[in-house]
Amino acid sequence: MFASILAARAHPATQADERELVRQENKEIAAGLRRQDPGLLDQLILRHQHRLMRYLLYLTGNREESEDLFQEVWMRVLVRGGQYDAKARFDTWLLTIARNLVIDQRRKRSVASLDEIIARAHENESSAEFELVADGLSPFEQCAGLEDRTRLAAGLMALDPIYREVLVLRFHEELSLEEIAKVTQAPLSTIKSRLYRGLALMKPIVAHG
Repeated sequence: MFASILAARAHPATQADERELVRQENKEIAAGLRRQDPGLLDQLILRHQHRLMRYLLYLTGNREESEDLFQEVWMRVLVRGGQYDAKARFDTWLLTIARNLVIDQRRKRSVASLDEIIARAHENESSAEFELVADGLSPFEQCAGLEDRTRLAAGLMALDPIYREVLVLRFHEELSLEEIAKVTQAPLSTIKSRLYRGLALMKPIVAHG
């Protein structure tokens, strides 16, 4: 399915070319989901599994819960794939599903907001020490060694959840600020404020360890 897209990516491209490739890919994914292409879901899981699991781990701070949610996300993609209209990037749509499932699950347990959801991870002594799934280095980690990456993960888990989520989406998942606003359903100005505040809070952690 992605053969033509991957072939095109093998050659240098301008930003406009890259955006067009992404649009074409999104349209192919949307069409495949509508016709319930049997091989498409496998391809999408292979391509996005590490990023999705990492995001769920940062949201919940719990591996077992994240693994259950991981399966539920892909079931939701399979059942509701026809709703994907290719207007947003597929990975943005995927992370939105994941976030909404986390919120839905915790609301059933009488938790009012995502802030409360993730804040509860601080009560778990090992919440900042879980092993993140490797999928190459994010821009946030490219110049850091293993010890530094461990410190970054622990530092992120120590942040207020509203700042942590924006930093994870921006630097681990490499979403634009506009895409983060769509995933979190927050105004762009709020996302910018959370990003700058989160970076300010992380600076002492990165600088001093």
